[in-house]
Amino acid sequence: MEEKDLFQKMAEWFVSLFISDEDEEDPGVLSESEAEAISPYEKAVLRYEISEDTDIVVFDPVNLDETELIGKLIRSSKAVCVNLHKIPDIYRQRVIDFLNGVIYGVDGSIKKIGENVYLCTPKELLVAGDIHTSGED
Repeated sequence: MEEKDLFQKMAEWFVSLFISDEDEEDPGVLSESEAEAISPYEKAVLRYEISEDTDIVVFDPVNLDETELIGKLIRSSKAVCVNLHKIPDIYRQRVIDFLNGVIYGVDGSIKKIGENVYLCTPKELLVAGDIHTSGED
């Protein structure tokens, strides 16, 4: 057996480890399990139809997975008003900590503008004034 034939067979064997017969089906059609496996981030994007020319987005996330979209929007220089009333109490602080991390990363600011409502702005967008709420954190 020639060295070239041996190399070709080894290459085919190696490729066969990563590509199965199932991979040769129509890639545009999702199976039921694949359709159910759409990431929570993608579901959040579909839930909030956000156009390119939007400057401020209002969010009322219902789970932690939607906070990824909020972070991406802040990183893309959009201001986000986040209403955390629908997030269970035990997870609210985690969301606030995540938002503070994103804000720190873009050198932006976060302001509490109501009970469980926060305004997150990137560095490019300045916010003047404060809202004083009773029982501030």
